[in-house]
Amino acid sequence: MDTATDFVSAVNDKFWYLIIALLVGLGLYFSIRSRFVQVRLIREMFRVITDKPDDLADGRPGISSFRAFSISAASRVGTGNIAGVAIAISVGGPGAIFWMWAMAIVGGATAFVESTLGQLYKVRDKDSFRGGPAYYMQYGLGKRWMGAIFAVVITVTYGFVFVAVQSNSIADAVGTSVGGPDGAWNVIVGVVVAALTAAVIFGGVRRISSVSQVVVPFVAGIYLLLGLIVVLMNIGRVPEMLNLIVANAFGIREVVGGGIGAAIMQGVRRGLFSNEAGMGSAPNAGATASISHPAKQGLVQSLGVYFDTLLVCTMTAFIILLANPDYGTEAGASLTQLALAEHLGEWTIHFLTVAIFFLAFTSVIGNYYYGESNIGFLTPSTGALQGFRVLVVLCAFGGAVGSLPLIWSLADLSMGVMATINLVAIAPLSVLAFRLMRHYTDQRKQGLDPVFNRSEMPDIRGIQAWDDTPSSTDRLTTEFRSTTVKDG
Repeated sequence: MDTATDFVSAVNDKFWYLIIALLVGLGLYFSIRSRFVQVRLIREMFRVITDKPDDLADGRPGISSFRAFSISAASRVGTGNIAGVAIAISVGGPGAIFWMWAMAIVGGATAFVESTLGQLYKVRDKDSFRGGPAYYMQYGLGKRWMGAIFAVVITVTYGFVFVAVQSNSIADAVGTSVGGPDGAWNVIVGVVVAALTAAVIFGGVRRISSVSQVVVPFVAGIYLLLGLIVVLMNIGRVPEMLNLIVANAFGIREVVGGGIGAAIMQGVRRGLFSNEAGMGSAPNAGATASISHPAKQGLVQSLGVYFDTLLVCTMTAFIILLANPDYGTEAGASLTQLALAEHLGEWTIHFLTVAIFFLAFTSVIGNYYYGESNIGFLTPSTGALQGFRVLVVLCAFGGAVGSLPLIWSLADLSMGVMATINLVAIAPLSVLAFRLMRHYTDQRKQGLDPVFNRSEMPDIRGIQAWDDTPSSTDRLTTEFRSTTVKDG
């Protein structure tokens, strides 16, 4: 097991230099080309997330922006926010948090581009829409073979590896809560998670979004409240902590052996695992929304990056750093549990076990949906889908009894491959996202609720949805006159 972990880690150490170059380079390019859409249109992000969904062809209401956001949030807000941040600090030191923040801000533009493209090239599904990178690779780039490779990679990454990561973190948290690692407890956790996963994933995307939109905000809200209490209890030490983060981000004070290199590497890796900007996962969820303009979901998914990293991950980092951790002695969910207990008492160890269970479990079902969407791209066979579901359930069990370092190393490798393929695809297609952004903001300047019809941009080939609907000029309302966007 140690040999396998060392081998995968060695591959990651080299491969991730390429990933970082792509993420930073393209993220800055998208930011400049869009005039920092991820900052400029923050108010608009909050407005569109409350939009009501358009009706489907059969008259039923479609999935709203918020419900689609909930699916992606179910995947984002999980062990990456609790265990992943702890690992980043344990290995890369406090400076890793600075680079996690930096990547979230830059990644907001990437998230806008990929999710706008996901909406543009979505296709009709039996009870909603379906889309994602595989679809814009086929219909936007005209390269189905590339889409097929991505579909296989994301299915393995999210359906198998990431499901195992979430299950493993639940087992780690339970082990800490009951007094230490115990093989029997791991088996019990595996059985419970596998059984609950099977109960939900056989219910379809509507059941997934229904569970996610209730559980994620509730549990995350309680966790953030506890984190806020910790910060207020230690408010006098916050400036010192922020100085520690910045100092270690640039190698001024080394806390771990790797210095600035370890801080950057861990910050970017754990940040990508947590907020997924550029990885190509969120567009699968964003494409399910029934909305009037593709750019709306691009804005919503950018907001998701901020919610995940700048809010939830930051709270975890503050909880740990304000507890003066002994770096390297603990890693994963147990480090966060012990830090929270130091602030608020041992009862929080058990509370955080429950919170990790719910956040990780919603991540499991969110991760599953990404795989399901791409199985549909590869084949219409219901047998293949049922087989995939069975394997997901098995991975939910296997992750609980597996090795923590190996599972996280495999997660790094698989998400790196996935991000590389997606970033190569969205680089040439990004010009379409920028056109849609301008089309959107031009209508908002006029006080309109933006609408997109494919006949308005007939030169864009491969669009499968977006049939003509009533012109946006018919949707002018007093409400939108009062909230016009001033920047185009």
